[in-house]
Amino acid sequence: MHGTGNKPVLDLLKTAGFQRVYPVNQQTSPDPEFTTVTYPNPEEPAAYELALAKAREISADLILSTDPDADRIGVMVKDNSSEYQLITGNQLGALLIDYILRARQEMGTIPANGVIIKTIVTSAMGSEIAAKYGVKTLDVLTGFKYIGEKIAQYEKDQSQTFLFGYEESYGFLAGDFVRDKDAVQICLLVCEMAAYYRTKQQSLLDRLDELYQELGYYKEDLLNINLAGIAGQEKIARIIESWRNNPPLAIGDTAVAIVADYHLGQIQKISENKISPTNLPQSNVLHYTLADDSWFCIRPSGTEPKLKIYFGVKDTTSEAAINKLNRLREDVLNRVNSIK
Repeated sequence: MHGTGNKPVLDLLKTAGFQRVYPVNQQTSPDPEFTTVTYPNPEEPAAYELALAKAREISADLILSTDPDADRIGVMVKDNSSEYQLITGNQLGALLIDYILRARQEMGTIPANGVIIKTIVTSAMGSEIAAKYGVKTLDVLTGFKYIGEKIAQYEKDQSQTFLFGYEESYGFLAGDFVRDKDAVQICLLVCEMAAYYRTKQQSLLDRLDELYQELGYYKEDLLNINLAGIAGQEKIARIIESWRNNPPLAIGDTAVAIVADYHLGQIQKISENKISPTNLPQSNVLHYTLADDSWFCIRPSGTEPKLKIYFGVKDTTSEAAINKLNRLREDVLNRVNSIK
């Protein structure tokens, strides 16, 4: 969208043999005003208005959208009713992990010390998929620089072999020749993955549904609470300190099992009264895991006057997971709103 992605993505797809690629011409040229969109963010459904019109015109299978600096990618997939669904960052990460590890397993190239790296606010679904293939997952703080740091460390000490890194906010990396999220390489990988499933008469949505049926239905959400100005900053600080100094024993009817305080650098398992180090850099982040493995995370934004609250749940059906997510979000928000 109005940035650097057009030429490298089109060149790469052409070189790889993808011939039916149709740019949205109004958005291919760099434009610092981003005149065709309110906000050129591939996370925002509204940013796909022109792409959707083009996709419907030609009955495209996929819509690929890179942000202006081409480090993040959004993907929409045509469903069985010929409508287009936006895949979340968590869902795309899970699909890519499954595809990469399945291919490596078939070729016998999964290294014994292979590792997936994700941020602490990214869905656990990718970790569960990796575990199926015998691959461990490492959690790091929010920010792709922490993934890049681990890649550099593993290159030096050879303790792990990096296979894939990602965060829920549409940032992915599948090769250690880049040290930041990279939408260009992921555009190619998504197209390759979609072509592979096409040979099995499946779409990416079909494969995602198979994974949900196998592993359980994961649902995630993010709330951004805008609190501008000095008064807003002070309120964000009060909210964080209230949760830190008076951690809840339960959220709704579900007990809190684990409290991770990344400012104090400690993880507390409530039932065992056991405290262990996070082994991560200090950061003003609180992460709570409930007895049913639902979780939520609270942190101030590092770039905007916002309090960010992440949620994740899992259940046996999509409807049950959505209901669980809604209850968790409501219960947490009620406590946040009670803090003056």
